[in-house]
Amino acid sequence: LSEGRGAPLVLLYLLGLRALVELSHRQLLSRPTPAGPRDFSAPRARGYLDNITAIGPRTVGSPENEVLAVNYLLEQIRAIERESTDAHKLFVDIQRPTGSFSIDFLGGFTSYYANITNVIVKLEPRNGAEHAVLSNCHFDSVPNTPGASDDAVSCAVMLEILNTLSKSSEPLHHAVIFLFNGAEENILQASHGFITQHEWAKSIRAFINLEAAGVGGKELVFQTGPENPWLVQAYVVAAQHPFASVVAQEIFQSGIIPADTDFRIYRDFGNVPGIDLAFIENGYIYHTKYDTSDRILTDSIQRAGDNILSVLKYLAMSDKLAKSFEYRHGNVVFFDVLGLFVLAYPARVGTIMNYITAAIAFLYLSKRVLQAKTRAVHNLKKFFTAFGLTLLSWICTLVAVLIVAAFVSLIGRSLSWYTHFYVSVFLYGTAAAAKLILVHTLAKKFFYKNVNELYLGDVFFDASLMIWSIALAVITQMGLCSAFICTLWVAFPLLTKLMIHKEFSQKGATVKFVMMYMLGMFVPYLYMMYLSWTVFEMFTPIMGRSGSEILPDVVLAGFIVVITMILSSYFINFIYLVKSTKTTLITLTTVFVVTLILVCSGIFFPYSSDAANPKPKRVFLQHTSRRFHDLDGNVVKSDSGIWINGFDYNGVSHITPHVPEINDSIRTPCEEQAPFCGLPWILPVHFMFRLVKNWYLPAPEIFPRSPIHFKVLSKELMPWNNVRLSFEVSGPSHMSLYVRPHEGSALSTWSLGDGTPVASLGGDYFVFYSHGLQAAPWHFWVELTAPAKHSDGMVSLAIAAHYFFGEDQKSPQLSALLERFPSWTFSSGWSCTYDLFVF
Repeated sequence: LSEGRGAPLVLLYLLGLRALVELSHRQLLSRPTPAGPRDFSAPRARGYLDNITAIGPRTVGSPENEVLAVNYLLEQIRAIERESTDAHKLFVDIQRPTGSFSIDFLGGFTSYYANITNVIVKLEPRNGAEHAVLSNCHFDSVPNTPGASDDAVSCAVMLEILNTLSKSSEPLHHAVIFLFNGAEENILQASHGFITQHEWAKSIRAFINLEAAGVGGKELVFQTGPENPWLVQAYVVAAQHPFASVVAQEIFQSGIIPADTDFRIYRDFGNVPGIDLAFIENGYIYHTKYDTSDRILTDSIQRAGDNILSVLKYLAMSDKLAKSFEYRHGNVVFFDVLGLFVLAYPARVGTIMNYITAAIAFLYLSKRVLQAKTRAVHNLKKFFTAFGLTLLSWICTLVAVLIVAAFVSLIGRSLSWYTHFYVSVFLYGTAAAAKLILVHTLAKKFFYKNVNELYLGDVFFDASLMIWSIALAVITQMGLCSAFICTLWVAFPLLTKLMIHKEFSQKGATVKFVMMYMLGMFVPYLYMMYLSWTVFEMFTPIMGRSGSEILPDVVLAGFIVVITMILSSYFINFIYLVKSTKTTLITLTTVFVVTLILVCSGIFFPYSSDAANPKPKRVFLQHTSRRFHDLDGNVVKSDSGIWINGFDYNGVSHITPHVPEINDSIRTPCEEQAPFCGLPWILPVHFMFRLVKNWYLPAPEIFPRSPIHFKVLSKELMPWNNVRLSFEVSGPSHMSLYVRPHEGSALSTWSLGDGTPVASLGGDYFVFYSHGLQAAPWHFWVELTAPAKHSDGMVSLAIAAHYFFGEDQKSPQLSALLERFPSWTFSSGWSCTYDLFVF
């Protein structure tokens, strides 16, 4: 087979698969069922969505969240109640819980909430119901954003589902509880208040959580369980437009994505199993001012409504809900096939299938290598040489491409592909492919100089099969459900080889053979392209908000190399079958070099302010006034400035030309004696940011109209030489408490969470506080083990007040600075105060 015919065939094959994948993703949104008189109505849901987002940003504690949004929801629920049929009873409750809990998210911290808001509706059959299924959304938003996709659209969908179910003449078997929670963005507080304190929570046997990691598009099932495989089966049976992946579940639960959902609260604090869904498209504008209702397609709302209504109704009619404890054991392997249907089977069945598949592959390989007894040693040597060369080529490719990515990052051209994703393919994809081909071309030329090409093609196919078989056995042994991917990459290639081996051995690599070969590989290649599309759709936008510690080019380049290695694993043998790879190598190298030169020149600007498809840079600005007190309560240091954090690796290097005073001369200093460097972090994300990549611009002191009040109520000597310090704090709706015990003392217990202090990364303690519209002063105590001598005090304790809304939110200086930022940024600003005390 000549290179002139082989390479175009492979390229056309991969391009064809990509076109199929793109078509399937579009089809996921273009197949909604027409709305009938009792079906889900997307236009009506859109009306709810538009009205919720018209309220504006709905930050916890603001009138917009606690009054306007709540009143709107109650108005719509009462209107729905008036039109409901006699087959159901509808109950409404407003809950304003106060509580505290610790969580290991973001390195670990403790949360305290007071008087936050939940709007809860229970729809049950006329004769009542003992068991219930929960549907959860949140109507609050992060500051300075309308929060259409996260999560107003889910609340709009739930309102319309409530409307549809309440008008049905067919009574449900179980109750459906709709929780419109008002404090999810405050790290899952409202869901904790509901599941641990509300009387209806005791009846819940399963839940569906509606979330977002993007703006509109398809809603992906990315978490289920824990265990309870019957829930996945319910989704498989009921969902009209399925989109689900156990791979997404295992990626999310690994913790590599810096996000969490109410799913964790219901699982960990309520011991309730559930299904977690999230919109994942266009994560570039997630949590920005661009998350507006007009960017969410009506088809997307219809699709989500069809799915969730069908699954909720199925669960509410299911006998298994009442007996869910009988079906709770076992995990499940699940994945959708191009959005057409979902395959799901018990994990234990998958384990058996995986081991059988691996065993058959090992049996085939051993027979291939050892069939000629006189040449067994020779065959083994050739086989393991090919095996080693394949692994070596992958390692060389990974190292080479990561070096390129690191170089691009070091010269300040990181994220050049953020707005133009094709740049990453042309830069890192071509480099990976060229390096792979080069290694094997050199091996063919110098190491296998006089070896038969057909034999080499055969042995390298077997080497790839061996690698996948080992991977299948190892990943299955690790207990990962994602091992089904390896099963595809073992079973289908093995079947293909067995079917066309005779054709290959007689005629060699003819065009007919190549076509038959590609046809046999169709399923694993198509699924891998489909899965890769989803992974890149989720991960690429995350690189723009992953902090300044992570090199996004290295991460993305690593992904691309892994995908390249997977897709090339059964095409490596073609390198040994074609007569020459010279043209292919020259083409790939040329594309790589030209792209690298263009990237280094800065022609590909990372960000975009395009109105139709913005991809902004995220920047947080806090106008901060800080005061540091000594052991006697005297202020020993004070300053004021605007603390600036860029949310990606580029920091503010692209902003300096527009705002010259933000430059390297005002980098943020770390106050070593203070917890968290003496900076007013709203969350303990300090490990994601380098201090050399944030800035502290001097600015006048701020004087909030509603200042924080902090005082010590008592100091008590406790048994075992412990000291208990009691405090009272009153202030705005959001405050952060930072605690650092001094050397020789230890924080043994406190009045927060379950009483056991949870340290954040670095050893300091972080408490996130919020309250609703009004709240009594916050009282808490900490108990420390006192050292024999503590002349410099036992503990440093700092409190920061964050003003996210109202007249104290933005100072004139902060507003003026924000107006100077370029249009391709999303700059979120607020004012805060910081006070450090020593006791």
